[in-house]
Amino acid sequence: MKKILVLGGNGFIGRNLCRYLRGAGEDVYSFDMSYPKEQDKGIHYLEGDFFDDYTLREMIEGMDIIFHAICTLNPGNSNEKCILGYERDFVQTAKLCNYIKDKNCRLIFLSSGGTVYGNQEHQPISEDAVPVPINHYGNLKLCIENTIRTFNFQSKRHMLVARISNPYGPGQDYLKGVGFIDAALKRALHGEPIEVWGDGSIVRDYIYIEDVCRMLHALVYYHGPYEVFNVSSNTATSQKDVLRIIEQLVPHVEIRYLPARNVDAHTIMLDNSRMKEVDDFELIRIEQGINRYYEYIVDNMNEER
Repeated sequence: MKKILVLGGNGFIGRNLCRYLRGAGEDVYSFDMSYPKEQDKGIHYLEGDFFDDYTLREMIEGMDIIFHAICTLNPGNSNEKCILGYERDFVQTAKLCNYIKDKNCRLIFLSSGGTVYGNQEHQPISEDAVPVPINHYGNLKLCIENTIRTFNFQSKRHMLVARISNPYGPGQDYLKGVGFIDAALKRALHGEPIEVWGDGSIVRDYIYIEDVCRMLHALVYYHGPYEVFNVSSNTATSQKDVLRIIEQLVPHVEIRYLPARNVDAHTIMLDNSRMKEVDDFELIRIEQGINRYYEYIVDNMNEER
């Protein structure tokens, strides 16, 4: 059993991760700005401000593993709020690395495989590709990654970077700025038009949140040579493909096409072969995942809206 702290434990990934880790028998601590309305049995909840140095030092004391899932930006708002991200997220994560460099614990940073790579010619994209992010969200994540690499080299640490592609599933809220599948399903179920930025040809590597959590848990016990891992499905799915699956569940949906955004790379498909070396898992296919999430939303309509 590991003593594991999840920074950002109330978020979409954070909350699912805490539940998965607890179910796997780990000693789990969830840290966020406030306590969640519903608390899960067996998870220790901590309240405080990640950007307060004293609080951060207190929270990390005695931990074996720290998952860092806090970010004040998202891809859609990163152009307008980029300085906030650089001033706060980047600086505070550098402090976190400095605080733990002499401690017997390890950081696993949740980066963004959907944005750090940018527009790449070769697909699927491996961890060895040179990242060329086209929005500030991806660049912020990359700046933090490079800081972690430097601390690893200088302090002989083994902090890890998990580049998560495009997760979806229970607990996601597209109103916070991310989640095409989440938005499409919920809008369809409520008879609202589904908004598509561009012509629907944008391709993403969608991965069900349960698979994300399983891969992240596997990294807790990884002690090999790699620093960076793609946490992905290794499958390319366009927005049009997603809509076709949803239309089989909710017929006659209205689709509203809007001008393409310059913050969106056209195609992201990530090679997960390195991750499979750590844990050779069977992934939830996109059709299966969307169907499973559809059933969850229908069963929890009031809570999800």
